[in-house]
Amino acid sequence: MARYLIVIEKANGNFSAYSPDIDGCVAAGDTREEAIKNMQEAIQFHFEGMQEDGLPLPEGYASAEYVAV
Repeated sequence: MARYLIVIEKANGNFSAYSPDIDGCVAAGDTREEAIKNMQEAIQFHFEGMQEDGLPLPEGYASAEYVAV
């Protein structure tokens, strides 16, 4: 099982999510938890389409770190 970083952002009244490793794959939800769940489903669906098209799946390379300023 591969792991992919997702970024979750608070938007106007909801949350949005994307992965820097997966171009064109985004999701949203009313809560942070819903956005995470929807993003996981979106990634699975996105990968199924890529496999059907014979495209290689992206590797998870992104990472995140907090810095204090």
